Amino acid sequence: MNNSPMILTRRAFLQSAGALAGVSALGTLQGLGLSNALAQSAPPSDYKALVCIFLFGGNDGNNWVIPRDNAAYNLYSSARGGTTNGGIAIAQSALVAINPRSVSAGFGLHPQFAPMKSVWDAGKLAVLCNVGPLVEPLTKSEYSQGVKDRPEQLFSHSDQQAQWQAAISDQAARTGWGGRLADVIDVQNGASTMPMIASVAGSAFFTIGNTPNTVAIPSTGSFGLTGFNTTTASTARLNALRELLLLNSSNEFVREADDIFAQAIDSSNVINPIITGATTSLNSLFPTPATSISNQLLQVARLINARATIGLKRQIFFVSLGGFDTHAGQINTQDGLFAQLAPAMKAFYDATVQMGVADQVTTFTLSDFGRTLKLASGGGSDHAWGNHHLIMGGAVRGGDFYGRFPDHALGGPDDVSTNGRWLPTTSVDQYAATLARWLGVSASDMPLVLPNIGRFSNTNLGFLG
Repeated sequence: MNNSPMILTRRAFLQSAGALAGVSALGTLQGLGLSNALAQSAPPSDYKALVCIFLFGGNDGNNWVIPRDNAAYNLYSSARGGTTNGGIAIAQSALVAINPRSVSAGFGLHPQFAPMKSVWDAGKLAVLCNVGPLVEPLTKSEYSQGVKDRPEQLFSHSDQQAQWQAAISDQAARTGWGGRLADVIDVQNGASTMPMIASVAGSAFFTIGNTPNTVAIPSTGSFGLTGFNTTTASTARLNALRELLLLNSSNEFVREADDIFAQAIDSSNVINPIITGATTSLNSLFPTPATSISNQLLQVARLINARATIGLKRQIFFVSLGGFDTHAGQINTQDGLFAQLAPAMKAFYDATVQMGVADQVTTFTLSDFGRTLKLASGGGSDHAWGNHHLIMGGAVRGGDFYGRFPDHALGGPDDVSTNGRWLPTTSVDQYAATLARWLGVSASDMPLVLPNIGRFSNTNLGFLG
């Protein structure tokens, strides 16, 4: 990915020090052209957080959200080769029935998402249909005739992962939209020096901004310098290290690296007790045995639970689950992944309710792209474009669909091929703008987060109150 050289060097420095990965120094927002009103405003009294769950590999949304009415289901099942003899359709009787308020037809979720049915019924889970990267609004005719720009390198994992995380589809991006969102919104955190973004999935392009402000924490274990503990000798070593970091240097890189390392140490002193301390009431909500995604979301819950200690009014979190590139054996692979994802999401929602912040935390999914409706050889599906995603939280206007669900006819009005590759009817920009607006970004500052948002007329999809 086309990351900036300074960010790569900062990470390399921290990693080579064997200490804290991904902590970046706070910087000034003056060069970003923020409105004076936002820059001078007092920190808000409330707390809000966004939690991004990225499904690496290209999750097959066609088996996540499925039409249940007979005519539409038959189109779906036929294209997917049925439910036997290598087909990848989910049996109609096995679907978790949902009835979107604004849609007359019935739908179903994948059977492994049964734990999420109560969240849907409570109106706290929504589906955004057929969303994907777009340079500008695009019809099938315009796509076929090539009269408008389309996203670069469609159907490529690395390129589409970058475009979903950057919300920029007409050129290589240097920053992610989560990072740019932090650039704009971090002034609302007042005097706090803690990083606004936390990734529990390692370095993530989504989190890179113009003003680096990210911490990467482990999904399990402790977080801090190795070789330093509470002994007299190690305390002396740590104090000596701090003194070295305070020494003046004529080399700008050395000064910057020293500042980053010093902030990393300070951040770890706050974060490590939070993620290693006893949180029995939260732990009991999460599935046993633990999975990678449940561990990551538990860490997020712990950090949110300690929001008063951390001192931030606005936070962004990034977690991920991989393995969704299902060219073959899709039924079993996706079933296993969803068996991890759904209980973890339900546990995390329950944790926000227990902590009293359900209305203040919004969780949403992203992925590389959708997959073809048509069955591929080997019991799988191929790379496609538009996809369906879930948004969860107390502020979500749930129990409903947003965007437009595609016509499942192969070669039909929503298919840019003959295999069921949906042309998105909602852009990633619009998806991100709705989330950013809820977190507190003004209309005037929205282009700083989403440079191409002005190309789309609807910048609030309505799924958040």
